[in-house]
Amino acid sequence: MPIYTPPLKDMQFVLHEVLKVQDSATPGYDELDTGFTSAILEEAGKIARDVLAPLNELGDREGCRLENGVVRTPKGFKEAFDTLRNGGWTGLACDPEYGGQGMPYVLSAAVAEMQTGANMALNIYPDLTHGAYSAIHTHGSDALKQKFLPKMVSCEWTGTMNLTEPHCGTDLGLLRTKAEPQADGSYKISGQKIFISAGEHDMADNIIHLVLAKIPGGPEGVKGISLFIVPKFLVREDGALGARNGVSCGNLEEKMGIHGNATCVMNFDDAEGYLVGEAHKGLRAMFTMMNQARVGVGQQGLSQAYAAYINAAEYARDRLQGRAVTGVQNPDGPADPLIVHPDIRRALMDQKAFIEAGRAFLIWGASMIDAHTRSGDEAANGLVSLLTPVMKGFLTDKGFESTVQAQQIFGGHGYIEEQGMSQFVRDARITMIYEGANGVQALDLVGRKLASDGGKHAMAFFDLVKGFIKENEADDGLNADFLIPLKAASKDLQAASMYFMQTGMKDPNAALAGSTDFLHLFGHVCLGLMWAQMAKTATESLAAGASDARFYENKLVTGRYYMQRLLPETGLRLARITSGAAPVMALAAEDF
Repeated sequence: MPIYTPPLKDMQFVLHEVLKVQDSATPGYDELDTGFTSAILEEAGKIARDVLAPLNELGDREGCRLENGVVRTPKGFKEAFDTLRNGGWTGLACDPEYGGQGMPYVLSAAVAEMQTGANMALNIYPDLTHGAYSAIHTHGSDALKQKFLPKMVSCEWTGTMNLTEPHCGTDLGLLRTKAEPQADGSYKISGQKIFISAGEHDMADNIIHLVLAKIPGGPEGVKGISLFIVPKFLVREDGALGARNGVSCGNLEEKMGIHGNATCVMNFDDAEGYLVGEAHKGLRAMFTMMNQARVGVGQQGLSQAYAAYINAAEYARDRLQGRAVTGVQNPDGPADPLIVHPDIRRALMDQKAFIEAGRAFLIWGASMIDAHTRSGDEAANGLVSLLTPVMKGFLTDKGFESTVQAQQIFGGHGYIEEQGMSQFVRDARITMIYEGANGVQALDLVGRKLASDGGKHAMAFFDLVKGFIKENEADDGLNADFLIPLKAASKDLQAASMYFMQTGMKDPNAALAGSTDFLHLFGHVCLGLMWAQMAKTATESLAAGASDARFYENKLVTGRYYMQRLLPETGLRLARITSGAAPVMALAAEDF
């Protein structure tokens, strides 16, 4: 069975030494001293390691079953979910007015990485609930909040998001689910939704579905979409559960991975629903949930990469295969461990360098979300909005790639289910698809986010990189190993952006043909910036005589690897982008 080791020291390093959250002006961050965060993260890590991780392989093997309209989750899932509920983990970052603990999202995000890394399928249930909570909390009426949020915060009731229909995925303007207004102010919801994660299960008393539907007579396309709360069981005025609503699970999808999470076909047959926010403004409300979900999915990709990596590293240290070309390293054994071989080291270093910078990137992103939600910082909101498709798309593309690299280290044993590496690969694969496929994330980045507000958020990012380089270029070691490579990569990113501005209006295909390359180019610059910041912190800690010198030295070694071996990919991506649309579009459709 695969192991799970919580990355506690690395999280504390990013939170308190790199980002210095305890010194931030963001309201609530003054409580985030090292003792407090250490206690929270250590307890969360224990639950991830001892409660959630042991169920991961079992959940993959057993999967979910649909029996007489009820989905049965794998053995032990409900008890593990109860552990999260009873400990208050499901309401960590929720509003205290509705029973939450009111802690900053940055701390909740660190906890979520461990929970997701230990058992991604199980953690989808509370994650989706938190997303639904956020949409209702932001856009719902006071009456709806009081009626639904307290039990969603506690996860006595869970939540879902219902967008996709059999004939439309990304193109939501085509959806057909309708909402007929009723005399009492409610609506009758009718239609079918597919690919609904956690749409039906046996771990909560009620399931609160957020459903996109069209009110007859409204505008055409996406401008006519509204958002509705549709509970599995109706809720009486006193808060007790009433009759079963007209919503049911028609089928369970058979999937490549995340078998422990129920992916449902949901049927709505004149189900009673309640409008969230304004009529015909449903996408705005739903995207409150979607944007948070996309950051969370980026975290899923990273967490699976980390879980696979720690198992691959252990295997490489233990598995004896061949002899080192430079001489015998294990004279008392029949062979040397795999880790002596340069190509195994390369694969492990690729994973390690990506994961540690990716973790810093996500925690930094979470801190910007806090800055906006807790203090109204619009600059932070603009920057994190720009970076959301990068977090989702780049981190899941590279996260999946990392799980494949980890599996490869096991050789033939990695292809055998007994080792558990296949599950990490299969579970990570969905992260590239759901909550907006990564190709769509790239189109969103190039087509919308890059030019948003006149391009000021992109310029703010460039200025952030330039400012960091200028402030620290007097440090010769940091400059040579980290700042010069970062400057070169940033110039590639600016050149790509300029190419889009110069050619995009004349030839939109030229921009869109390079969108995925641009997303990866942007992602590498973001991780390069994270490594430069971490390297600065590590250098200062070593100079100050840090007691754990090896930790900081290893940070510098890993960071140099990223800057020398992975960051130069920005040049390749720029070359592809500037080749334009011609190589991509030249072949006629019928010739494929």
